[in-house]
Amino acid sequence: METTLIEKTFVLVHSPSVGPSTWTPVAESLQRRGHAAVVPEVTGISVGGPPYWPRVVAAVRDATPDTPVVLVGHSNAGFFLPLIKEGLGDRVVACVFADAHIPPRDGLIKVADDGFLPFLHDLAGPDGVLPRWTDWWDEEDVVAMLPDPAVRVRVAGEQPRLPLDYYTQSIPVPAGWDEVRCSCLWFGPPYDKVAEEAHRRGWPVTRVPGNHLHQIVDPEGVTDALLKLSRKS
Repeated sequence: METTLIEKTFVLVHSPSVGPSTWTPVAESLQRRGHAAVVPEVTGISVGGPPYWPRVVAAVRDATPDTPVVLVGHSNAGFFLPLIKEGLGDRVVACVFADAHIPPRDGLIKVADDGFLPFLHDLAGPDGVLPRWTDWWDEEDVVAMLPDPAVRVRVAGEQPRLPLDYYTQSIPVPAGWDEVRCSCLWFGPPYDKVAEEAHRRGWPVTRVPGNHLHQIVDPEGVTDALLKLSRKS
């Protein structure tokens, strides 16, 4: 029988490029198994202009109960996990990067690297605002990530249109953020490179094969992996 860690709360942080329904199926799976789980909503973080990271931290902090926390970030939410961990303090007992970017140990990081910026510049409108994230890609790519039509409509409908400068902002990375247990869950390329970096740092790494939004397609398999990675070995 699975050991219940009911005293911990899984805080599932979605990428600001999408919305909370990308984590809702996993939160429901965790709750069915007796685990507390919350999905903070960070879709409104661009309101008011840069810097955006303090709003991410505040949104997660406001949604997080006063319990030990397993902090899980997906995609570019990974860049914010060190700051979120700092904002939550000693409550954070583990960080899991789920098909997510891993920040450096300290310094500054940008959400998009220089090689990706020309693509984003071409997408941005005259007002400097980008289309919804799923509108960046060919329809067949979106269908592969979100095969259920109803789910696809729901995910697309809650996405914000972010300003280009969200992706060029510099996010501070506080030193010592990775002193808690950190681990990596990846689904497929290009996050194999992230998995290799996690291996180099000595972190536990697990793969659940799938596309970038695989937590929606296979919430039970992703939940299994999160529970395994969040436990102390």
